[in-house]
Amino acid sequence: MSFLSGIRGGDDTGFDGYDAFAPEHVPDPDEFLDGHDVLTSADHAAFHRLTMALFAERGVYDMTFGYNLARLNLDHRHPDAGFRYAREADDPAVLRAEFTPTTEFCPQSDTLTVGAFRAWNGLADRHEYDLVKVRVDPMHHQSVAINGKLRQLEESYRETGEIPEQVADDGDDLPDETDVETPF
Repeated sequence: MSFLSGIRGGDDTGFDGYDAFAPEHVPDPDEFLDGHDVLTSADHAAFHRLTMALFAERGVYDMTFGYNLARLNLDHRHPDAGFRYAREADDPAVLRAEFTPTTEFCPQSDTLTVGAFRAWNGLADRHEYDLVKVRVDPMHHQSVAINGKLRQLEESYRETGEIPEQVADDGDDLPDETDVETPF
């Protein structure tokens, strides 16, 4: 598949449909989703269809594969990568979204998760959640720093109702894996 055909949608061979929930083609929920109401079946598929539309509107594209990041969940080549979602146990108006990249060294994980946060929360009038919390799977080698940035975005959004333009871009003031445990 060429880069441009991926952006346009390209050939659907090797992809699940947006109306389907194929558990064998999505990552298993990890610790960020533990103890929460993980979306499956029609609930997962419905939120993921909305995700595809929001990501298209906000330009959340995986440049490695040349497609809307939401297609990663549907790509048979990467059954352990993509997003899983869960309603927060203590507050069902909050959705948790955990992104599992294709590799532990995915260079786009920071950009993709921040873009996902901005798309879901910047277009919050298009879904039922007051907040969508986003984290990258702990398997990523920079998960602590990336998740620290995502927590900062989330806190700022909760305090102001606005998504800040920038938060700790260089990561220098964020802890690394040796400094702290990853609190979820």
